[in-house]
Amino acid sequence: ARCSRTGRAWGLRRRGGTVYVTDMDRIERSNLSRQFLFRQWDVNSFKSDTAANAAMAMNPGMKIVAHQEKVCSETETLFSDAFYASLDGVCTALDNVQARLYMDSRCVFYQLPMLESGTLGTKGNTQIVVPGVTENYGATRDPPEKGFPVCTVKNFPNVIQHTLQWANEIFEGTFRLSAENVNQYLTTPNFREMLNSQQNTKLDTLKSVKETLVDDRPRSFEDCVVWARLYFERLFNNDIRQLLHNLPEDKLTTAGTPFWGGSKRCPKPLQFDMNAVCEDAEMRNHYDFIVAAANLRAKMYGIKGRTEEEYFQQFLPEIIIPDFTPKQGVKIQTKEDEKEEEAPPADMDVDSECDKIFAELPAPSSLAGFRLELIEFDKDIDEHMLFVTACSNLRAINYQIPTEDTHKSRAIAGRIIPAIATTTALVTGLICLEMYKVVGSANKELPIEAYKNSFLNLAIPFMTSTEPQGPAKTKAMLKGKEWEWSAWDSIHMNIGDITLKEFMEYFEKEYNLEINMLSYGVSLLYSFFANKKKVAERMTMSMTEIIKDVTKKEFAEHQLYVILEVVVNDIETGDEVELPYIKFQFKEAPH
Repeated sequence: ARCSRTGRAWGLRRRGGTVYVTDMDRIERSNLSRQFLFRQWDVNSFKSDTAANAAMAMNPGMKIVAHQEKVCSETETLFSDAFYASLDGVCTALDNVQARLYMDSRCVFYQLPMLESGTLGTKGNTQIVVPGVTENYGATRDPPEKGFPVCTVKNFPNVIQHTLQWANEIFEGTFRLSAENVNQYLTTPNFREMLNSQQNTKLDTLKSVKETLVDDRPRSFEDCVVWARLYFERLFNNDIRQLLHNLPEDKLTTAGTPFWGGSKRCPKPLQFDMNAVCEDAEMRNHYDFIVAAANLRAKMYGIKGRTEEEYFQQFLPEIIIPDFTPKQGVKIQTKEDEKEEEAPPADMDVDSECDKIFAELPAPSSLAGFRLELIEFDKDIDEHMLFVTACSNLRAINYQIPTEDTHKSRAIAGRIIPAIATTTALVTGLICLEMYKVVGSANKELPIEAYKNSFLNLAIPFMTSTEPQGPAKTKAMLKGKEWEWSAWDSIHMNIGDITLKEFMEYFEKEYNLEINMLSYGVSLLYSFFANKKKVAERMTMSMTEIIKDVTKKEFAEHQLYVILEVVVNDIETGDEVELPYIKFQFKEAPH
């Protein structure tokens, strides 16, 4: 398995001698013991700034530009087509697979070498990726990590890992998914048709939209606090009482043995106590949950938050909590292969219920410009971890599971194994050896056997270096000649923002191929079976006009390319020909 490491990326550029480094994290006190660069006086400084300053202090002639941005699709205005085109290579030290795959896709697209490495305690690995020579990072995937059974996490947790996963899912559903559903309703013209393709979930999705946009939409921070207090009551009192209503403490199995026992801990409802202190975690879980939940809710709606304890002490006792009434017809999932559901009335017509909800929703046009902020969980953001830790601990108290503080919860939630400076130093040395080959051999091509991927475990001790795998090849016949292409190959079209008719003629003339289908992402731009009138209209439109018309989105000012995919046939033989993606450049890079 490939290991993880602190998230940062370096961009290498020989021309002008500039190194670009980015890392959005600040230095914490815990960082000091697991590396050799940061010092006591660097705590709270940005890692990228500190690293850049330290390197330039060692070599004043070195040019380094430090950024504090995450490298992702949201920052492509900064890390644009022109930015990547100026680089000669990328060195990453990222802490999750998604970020690695994103950087891998950028390096493949821009034909850049990528030096990938990671550590996990005493384990470490390095991977060298060279355009056209080795396979790219995303060509092979580690098997997915084994998760916990859904019924265990949802109803029968017995270790803190279960409650942390549950809390993480609560965070995602409450602050990301609900906002995403609302924004889809407000921005997707065919939202109703889209829901019709999701028969099993469309009613739940619409209920979520109505709750978030109408029923529970806050107008002030006070509304957010009320919502947080009621949410506490639902999660840690009412839901537990509902569970015990369905599965009482004295329930017996069909074999006559107690249902609650062994790994199934019988839960107890929590009574809200703002002043309760958890000695194990050294936290005020009740109070911390309310503060974190209310402020995240406010952020989602663009409302200014508050954290003064005096305000919460005065306002919380005034909130009226409705009495609990158990629901009837609720089925609790007790085995992995069962479903948990609240049985709908036998005569319920789902489509009619959806129509009723649609009638109660405000028209998207009446909320023009209104959007909710999607909040994606990030273990490195303290506000996020405060919610998840308090939520996890309250759940743990429900089930008499020992609680954990924020620091330990962060490590568990992020599956963090403490870094060891020795491993980091060794992995850094190994990846630098590969960097010398890339930077030092710019004017000659090295064979694949010159490069090495390394794997190590200092605890055994064990270390091995192997030759990288070459890229997988696909064979295609073009004009009677065989062409072997890999993930590194593409068809680069730089002939301007031509019309669809000119695009198709280009393939006929250059490759003797007839286009049957043409797509951009999930959007179909042309197909041989499409409406003839629509096809005729698009034939005279430019490629970017068609994409904007289909996606209803404008291009970013910095964007130079789009990725297109085609299904084509050889004009002479009629055989289908498999091609790589098309790198369509619709405008020139600024000088």
